[in-house]
Amino acid sequence: MMKNIVEVRDLVVVRGAREVLPGISLGVAPGVTGLLGPSGCGKTTLMRCLVGAQQVRSGTVEVLGEPAGSAALRTRIGYVTQSASVYDDLTVAENLTFFSRVLGVDRRSVDEAISVVGLADHQRQVVGNLSGGQRSRVSLAVALLGTPDLLVLDEPTVGLDPVLRRDLWELFHRLADLGAAVLVSSHVMDEAERCHRLLLMREGRIIADGSPDEIRERTGAADIEQAFLRLVEGQEEVA
Repeated sequence: MMKNIVEVRDLVVVRGAREVLPGISLGVAPGVTGLLGPSGCGKTTLMRCLVGAQQVRSGTVEVLGEPAGSAALRTRIGYVTQSASVYDDLTVAENLTFFSRVLGVDRRSVDEAISVVGLADHQRQVVGNLSGGQRSRVSLAVALLGTPDLLVLDEPTVGLDPVLRRDLWELFHRLADLGAAVLVSSHVMDEAERCHRLLLMREGRIIADGSPDEIRERTGAADIEQAFLRLVEGQEEVA
């Protein structure tokens, strides 16, 4: 069994008077792991915890044996937020060059990252003039600088056309084949079939953990959306 890259133990996050994460525990190993659940269930909060960008009430989050947010992890984690986190007034190449200097990686990584997201023909274009999908790919290219061991991708395919979504999922699997852990959040249940493993989330809790086949078999459902609904109904009956 592969060693986990991420270890979360008894994680509690409170925002205002609301307990967003009520003490969850999980691990993430190399491969493509899908974090699926409805909007507002805590996916983004959990991902922010993994990259050290979220204040926590209690519990521990370790990545590659280091506390989340440690300086030692700066070049080993790639993080893509829901909104493109690049500079609109710079070109694609200028954005990548800037972030490569911040991260201390060489120019070759810039060229490779631009190529792998399919933007080689657009590298001299100003990011503000690109389409929404292209801007998202610039953010992904930044996250790929230095070949990170963990990629944390918060709904990276939202609003993209089917062809681009397919291409990005193929990229995620290529990265996983190289040994990276790729954690992809989504509220689109049909993307579940593209993952090696699924974490189904509701109201801050993990309600199912396993491969798509395992979760379907466990619930007797034809697809993941139906499986999710059956799990929710089972919780409501118990409550």
